Amino acid sequence: MDQRIINLFDEYTHKPLKRDDFLKRLAKLTGSMAAALTVLPLLEVNYAHAETVAHQDDRIKTESVTFPGSDTTMKGYLARPAAAGNYPSVVVIHENRGLNPHIEDITRRLAIAGFLALAPDALSAAGGTPADETQMRELFGKLDAQKTRENFEKALDYLKTRPESNRKVGCVGFCWGGAMANQLAVHYPDLKAAVPFYGRQPEAADVPNIKAAVQLHYGGLDERINAGIPAYEEALKKAGVPYELYIYEGAQHAFNNDTAPTRYNEAAAKLAWERTTKFLKAKLA
Repeated sequence: MDQRIINLFDEYTHKPLKRDDFLKRLAKLTGSMAAALTVLPLLEVNYAHAETVAHQDDRIKTESVTFPGSDTTMKGYLARPAAAGNYPSVVVIHENRGLNPHIEDITRRLAIAGFLALAPDALSAAGGTPADETQMRELFGKLDAQKTRENFEKALDYLKTRPESNRKVGCVGFCWGGAMANQLAVHYPDLKAAVPFYGRQPEAADVPNIKAAVQLHYGGLDERINAGIPAYEEALKKAGVPYELYIYEGAQHAFNNDTAPTRYNEAAAKLAWERTTKFLKAKLA
């Protein structure tokens, strides 16, 4: 697909670009509104393909949970291995599409890999992630950055109280969640590991506050996010923060999301996931 179309969709999903304006610009790139509407389903996520680990998989147990947030009761989706034990614990941070079937599947994948995993819903105070995309975008635009980060810190606190936890916590986040993973690394001293996927980087001045080990994943074609890599890497080196940085050439922003057909990159996603689980196991053991 024309890279300009993918870049436009990236702008639409990350900036306050109204849907009508997006469609008009898409029509210009594709030649007509009819062509734009034909391309649109290839750009948007399709949750019919979200389940790679079944809800009823005998190897794991899942449940919906609530826990105290900074200023609200937080909702979340929790998955863990079925066998009794104390497991390394990971908060899964969703994209700017909220807690959806894809993120729930990511959480189950971590449980299969031997983790106690919790995916909080950043929109809990509004009743949870709505099905309507326009409403969801509006709600994300109203989130208070500090309170939202504090709510994810509370998620880490909650995980440590679970009897299945080994009390060592990390996080993995995607897109919006990747930026949040970086912020948790800066602000949560007990965090042992942070794995941001194509997330906005923290301010260089904040990097010395990071106590966690960091593993960073970026798509080679993701110019918007990748512009912040050099300053972040330089700050990590100066601060002596242990980190790993991977750039997957030919991969788009959101390359790990297998419900997004035009951006999903199977090879990059598989390799990044292998690196992620290996890293988390090592740092949370």
